[in-house]
Amino acid sequence: MESPLPFTSPADLAAALDATGYLADDALATIAWLGLHLHRPLLMEGDPGTGKTSLAEALSEAMGIPLIRLQCYEGLDATQALYDWDFPRQILHLRALETVPEQGRDVNEIEQGLFAERFLLARPVLQALRESPCVLLIDEVDRADDEFEAFLLEVLSTWRVTIPELGTISAQVPPVVVLTSNRTRELHDAIKRRCLYLWLDHPKLEREIAILRRRAPEVSHALAEQVVRAVQALRSDVELLKPPGVAESMDWARALHALGTRELDTEAAAATLGVAIKYREDADRVQCAIERILG
Repeated sequence: MESPLPFTSPADLAAALDATGYLADDALATIAWLGLHLHRPLLMEGDPGTGKTSLAEALSEAMGIPLIRLQCYEGLDATQALYDWDFPRQILHLRALETVPEQGRDVNEIEQGLFAERFLLARPVLQALRESPCVLLIDEVDRADDEFEAFLLEVLSTWRVTIPELGTISAQVPPVVVLTSNRTRELHDAIKRRCLYLWLDHPKLEREIAILRRRAPEVSHALAEQVVRAVQALRSDVELLKPPGVAESMDWARALHALGTRELDTEAAAATLGVAIKYREDADRVQCAIERILG
C-alpha cells in the first residue's frame, strides 16, 4: 500500500507545513513524517494551545486532502462516531409504501429496503474510511470513555468496520489519523502502542514569535516579541487554571494592534487581558503579576 504523501523526508514535510503557516520543529516533523509513511496514527499530547489540532489542519492543507473531525466528549459511543440510520427518511419511506396495495407488498423486501445505503448517515469514522485519503482528526480523545477507546483501537488496527445490514467497509488507503489529548486522564497503553507519540510543549520564545509573525503579519515584530515574552512569563511564573496558548498570544497581539497599541504596557495589558486570560481566578492572579512582568 503506497503512502498518500510524496514527501521524501521530514524536511520535505516541514517545508510543506511551513507553506501552510504551521512551523514544525525537527521532532514534530520527524514523528509526523514517520506516521504518514508507516500508516500509523499520531497521538499528540500537551497543554491546550500548543498546536495539536492545528497540525491536523496543516497536514490536510499540505496534502490537499479533506479534513474530517471527530470531537470527543464524555458519553461518546461507537454509533455516534461511526454511523446512524436516517430515521425520519425511513418513516417517510414506509408511509410512501402504504400507497402500495397490500397484496403487492413483500415484508422482507420492505425491511431490507429500510437499511439500504441511501438511509445510512456516515459519522466521522465511517466517513473517513470510505473517503480516504483524508485526515481524520480525533480531537480531545481523553474526554471519551474507556469503551470508546476500545472501539477506536479496533478500527485503527484493521481500518475497517462492519455494518450488520450492509457488510464490511474497508479503507482502500488508511486515513491519516491524528489523535489529540489534553491529558485530563491517562489513555490506555493499548491505544498508545498503536500510535506514534509526541508530547507538545509550548514553543520556545523565538519559535513562538515566528509563529505569531507568520499567522499575524500585521503585528510588528517589537509588539509580537513583547506579547510573547509576557505570555511566556505568565505560563512559567504564575499558577494559572488555563495558561494562555499560542492562539491566545495571537489573539492578544491582534487585539493590541487593532487598538493601535505600539508597545505593551501595564495599562494596555489591563485593558485587553480578557483576550488572553479566560478565567476570573486567573485574571486576579495576572493583575497582581502584570506590573512585575512588564516592569
